Amino acid sequence: MTIISDLLSTLPRDPIPVQNVVIGVHWTLVTSRFSGLGSTLVNSGPHGSGRMRDVGDLLNKNAQELAGWLESDNLLAASVGMAALNSIIEVPEKQLQPVNAAEVIEREARGKNLAVIGHFPFLERLKGVVRNLWVMEQNPYGDDLPEEAAQEYVPGADVVAITGTAFINHTIENLLPLCRQDALVMILGPSTPLHPMLFDRGISYLSGSRVVDPSAAQLTIQQGAGFPQVKGVQVVTMVKQIQS
Repeated sequence: MTIISDLLSTLPRDPIPVQNVVIGVHWTLVTSRFSGLGSTLVNSGPHGSGRMRDVGDLLNKNAQELAGWLESDNLLAASVGMAALNSIIEVPEKQLQPVNAAEVIEREARGKNLAVIGHFPFLERLKGVVRNLWVMEQNPYGDDLPEEAAQEYVPGADVVAITGTAFINHTIENLLPLCRQDALVMILGPSTPLHPMLFDRGISYLSGSRVVDPSAAQLTIQQGAGFPQVKGVQVVTMVKQIQS
């Protein structure tokens, strides 16, 4: 089984109604049991080629069905699947800390080799903190390395930070096996599923988001907000509990 299918297998069996689906240019919001976010991704190709499936009928589906779209090769459908999955997960409050990914990485990667999958705005400030910083990106920017470089650099990293969008484009399945067993691994970004099952896959931190005001989130997302502009969202980090 894949890590995505494992996540889907944990969802409640009783169908959960979908109350709302909002697909913005940057973010997708699904409201069912709770509200969840997913990055809005589309397949490359001519304009209009990445068409959404079942347009106009999404509210007639249950949340588990939409979450299953996370396995789709249609990235727009998978984006809805990511948000739907996050709208179902009940986040364990006792494992949450009100800190963001940048704070965690700066603390854990100080003086170490850091590999980051995905370009994040806070990375520039880490250059004087870590021993080596390797950033891999599907669309490289500046000093970024291409995504194919992960096979070379991730095995040499003491700390590995992987964007939550790796679930949407399914690269998570290839990235986690590249991490050393003694490496500290975290998933970060608003798409990150805050599910404790992921701690069984060698992940120590899940830095993601919680929608605390769905109406405010919807208003800003449907008007094209990038994440810093999205209202009604709280940034949190879930920490793996050490068994005593």
